[in-house]
Amino acid sequence: MSTKPTESSAFRVVVVGAGIAGLTASHCLQKAGIDHIVLERRLEIDPPEGAGIAIYPHGARFLQQIGRLDAAKAECNPCSHFKSLWPDGKLLIDIPYFDNIKNNNDGQDVLVFERRRYLRLLYDWLPDKSRIRMGTAVKDVKQTAHGVEVLLSDGSSEKGDLVLGCDGAYSRIRSLMWDHADTISPGRISSGDRTVMKTKWRCLVGVGPPELSLGRSDMVATHNQRFSFLTLTQPDFTCWLAVFRLDKPLTWPQRATYTAREAEELAASIADCPVSDSLVFGQLWDKRDRGTLIPVEEGVLKHWFSGRIVLAGDSAHKITPNIGLGGNLATESIMVLCNHISRMMEEQKGTKPSQLTLERHLGAYQKDQRNRAWRIMKFAGLISSIQAWDTPFTKFLATWVLPSLPDCSIALALGLIIKTAPTLEVGKTTSRVDTKQYMIKPVIKSYFGTAHAFKTLGMFVAILLPFYLCGYLDIHM
Repeated sequence: MSTKPTESSAFRVVVVGAGIAGLTASHCLQKAGIDHIVLERRLEIDPPEGAGIAIYPHGARFLQQIGRLDAAKAECNPCSHFKSLWPDGKLLIDIPYFDNIKNNNDGQDVLVFERRRYLRLLYDWLPDKSRIRMGTAVKDVKQTAHGVEVLLSDGSSEKGDLVLGCDGAYSRIRSLMWDHADTISPGRISSGDRTVMKTKWRCLVGVGPPELSLGRSDMVATHNQRFSFLTLTQPDFTCWLAVFRLDKPLTWPQRATYTAREAEELAASIADCPVSDSLVFGQLWDKRDRGTLIPVEEGVLKHWFSGRIVLAGDSAHKITPNIGLGGNLATESIMVLCNHISRMMEEQKGTKPSQLTLERHLGAYQKDQRNRAWRIMKFAGLISSIQAWDTPFTKFLATWVLPSLPDCSIALALGLIIKTAPTLEVGKTTSRVDTKQYMIKPVIKSYFGTAHAFKTLGMFVAILLPFYLCGYLDIHM
């Protein structure tokens, strides 16, 4: 790895949003010695929102690179088993899913945090917290050929050379990026790109006390017809989701909003539905520390930048939560972008890049990460559909194919995503392993080690077909 560049005011990034993507960006930019400021409209760094976040081995690489992996491990119990249940709470699948992921990824556990706790840790671990400016909402962004000025709600402004929008699924920066693109190149952002974010699901999401009947550090998915439950447990808390398929998807700029009363009514309608063989959802809801009803968007934009505005995280790519990859995807996109910014600054040798140079590197970031984000979105959507028995085909996968597989099969499928993830490599090309080699060898090994032909057939159907549907095999096989 090349020598870390020295801090310089020659190039400055204005990051908007201090969620997981924005705080990760500050870590990466500080590590690379790149000047920046992070703007957050909220007054709290860790608002009481959301449920949990799973950090898979490729997300843990980021924690290792900033020197905080051991501290993160001390915060939680490693995940162990995955259980899949019938609608009546009876067991369908019980496999050491997380142990298999660990064994296939250099011994790295999957770590689970309450989301607000993970935000607090990311903030506390920052080398320089003065980079974070709270309570400042963005009103507008002015772009010139030589820089940007971000106008704020308190009448002040922040100047820089690049605006990084990490402000979520309803991104203000994304709208301003589109406005800029319409001005300089009418028609570049198509109506299809503007409407790619679709809301197909809604979700009751919450956190409560530990539930020993669900395990100390397990993931439990309970199937139902067009909805499902998902719980993640730790010794000191349980986070849970109840994910419902909408009858009619919503397309941007349509936006679903729900009241507390609507959340209560929906929770009451499924209160008697089993989450396990000894627990119904009403018990989780009644004991909740917090719970709310939210829309679940999914989609990946075609254009991630225009001029001096670039997007990362949910503002560029949004996926469903059932497999727990959203935070990891945001983290890796930030790392890829910071790799390109750092490489650009090394090439500039301390001078400011021209807008043409900047756009060339932003285009490389988009090219590196957009197709990967799309495939992960499709994979996550498939998992959501399987858990909710959304179609006859996904119900067949859930109830016939997946239960017949060797224990390692689902972890093997995730391994393709984990093993091909980028790392933070300041000044170096992002490296990913040969996905064909990784995928075929364990499948062949399992083929010869499996006695029952149906299990072998099931493995190929369950692993190869979903990845074909999600667009992986047309490139990697």
